[in-house]
Amino acid sequence: MTERQHNADALTRAARDHANILSPVIGLRARDLAASGMALLKQAVLQPALGAEYSTKLLAEMARIVVGASDVRPNPRDRRFSDPAYSDHGLFRRLAQGWCAIDRTVDEWVEATGLEEDELQRARFITRLITDSLAPGNFLLGNPSALRTARETRGASLMRGLRNVAKDWIENGGMPSQVDKTPFRVGTNLASTSGSVILEHPVAELIQYAASTKRVRSRPILIAPPQINKFYIYDMSPKNSLVKYLVDQGFQVFMLSWRNPTAEQRDWGIAEYADAIADSLSTIRAVTRQKKIDVVGACAGGITMTAALAYFAGIGRENDVASLTLMVNVLEPNAEDTDVGLFLNDDIIEAARKRSSRAGVLDGKSTARVFSWMRPNDLIWNYVANNYLHGNQPPAFDLLYWNADTTRLPARLHSDFLSIFKDSPFRNPGKMLIRDVPIDIRSIQCPVFLTGGTTDHITPWHACYRSTQLFPGDTTFVLSTAGHIQSLINPPENSKRRFMTNPQTPADPDDWLADAKEHDGSWWPYWCEWLRNLDATERNAPRKTGNKAFPPLRPAPGKYVYES
Repeated sequence: MTERQHNADALTRAARDHANILSPVIGLRARDLAASGMALLKQAVLQPALGAEYSTKLLAEMARIVVGASDVRPNPRDRRFSDPAYSDHGLFRRLAQGWCAIDRTVDEWVEATGLEEDELQRARFITRLITDSLAPGNFLLGNPSALRTARETRGASLMRGLRNVAKDWIENGGMPSQVDKTPFRVGTNLASTSGSVILEHPVAELIQYAASTKRVRSRPILIAPPQINKFYIYDMSPKNSLVKYLVDQGFQVFMLSWRNPTAEQRDWGIAEYADAIADSLSTIRAVTRQKKIDVVGACAGGITMTAALAYFAGIGRENDVASLTLMVNVLEPNAEDTDVGLFLNDDIIEAARKRSSRAGVLDGKSTARVFSWMRPNDLIWNYVANNYLHGNQPPAFDLLYWNADTTRLPARLHSDFLSIFKDSPFRNPGKMLIRDVPIDIRSIQCPVFLTGGTTDHITPWHACYRSTQLFPGDTTFVLSTAGHIQSLINPPENSKRRFMTNPQTPADPDDWLADAKEHDGSWWPYWCEWLRNLDATERNAPRKTGNKAFPPLRPAPGKYVYES
């Protein structure tokens, strides 16, 4: 493998783990970061002896590094120091050791300041941002791979890097681009599974996918994707499309494609999205002549689907849902689940609400920028090294293309999500109202299937698991050995993943894990079997999509997906 291919693979791995399916809807203000920085600076002023002690320790370690007597080494798993020069070349070895000494000393000093736990965690976040930005590989003279490339190309890589810098300042707000978009076309090699739009609602299009088998399972599936980013996370390239997999397994699949709202739709909230779900369920019943439907939601789409089902129960609507599947979804958010939560308080939540209210929408590009700074090594500095120091194009990767295809949230929906984060209404029945109807998750009586990922930093699996305690009926939890996106997009073919199951759902997720059984491969077949166990009846596959009352309006993936 060439060095360039190695770098591209590293970027791809990072993207799979940290793609932006659930950007922080709360945001992070510079003033909040500054306030935490000032709190740490205050401790430095109040405890000069402590600062002197750790400065002396650092200087002593630096002296040992200079004379080659230090045993400080980077973590072997830290990909930033994977280049052999950081261990074999005297200068680069000392650069790596120096950075490690600074990083370790700063962390020890912060720990010793005696800050309260919340302030301590915020201080660690701030200092981590600073020390990570100073890693030697982020700079040309500290990056042995970039220097080799510059020498081998006689400076051409540096010229390409400068062009990439200029392009990103003009086209990407100064952030390094994460994807080469040129090879991808939605409707051609992305979102290409055959089907038709059979319902155009102001909030969403309803897509029915064409059958690929002679017989199909009678009970249809409706998928509600997140409103953040576009629906085709479920229908990427054919080799990793969940939609295509389900269709090829004989399932009748329907998909909601949310409209990308503008300020004109600022008043769309969960109520309006619930209306789109209700109309879609009615349409599916009419087209398939089936009373019961299996519904699916992921991340924000799962929150919306759950709230909608509780709302339908509250207004006495006929129960046409047979099961609910929530993928990498958190219904009971906790400030401790993510780094953003370190800075949360009522004032910050209300400030976020006011910002989107003034603009009419929460802009997807802004939330993506915030998310990138939550994981800067993977989502910023990786690309600085690749695009600018090496002069490479970012990788051409379908998931990264989807990740960059951002959407907006209406101000009202954003406000509803903030209220859910603040008030935990799924844990506290009646705390949330939709059109004056109290929302009570206990009204959702159907079987529930939940998923999580062991290395998920966006919706941590412990947080996903908490939902097992919210529903009154049977719940099944599956834990995949992957990050956020890898656990969701997990095709069985050549899968190197594993997943864990446990028929019991105790209150403590660690108790669940202790008794869980591990399985090789993807959880997709396990989920399909779970669905078939609920209802295995079959019928002849429909020869075409839609029916006389709901004829095909346009081919999939529809028109809403193209809105920018």
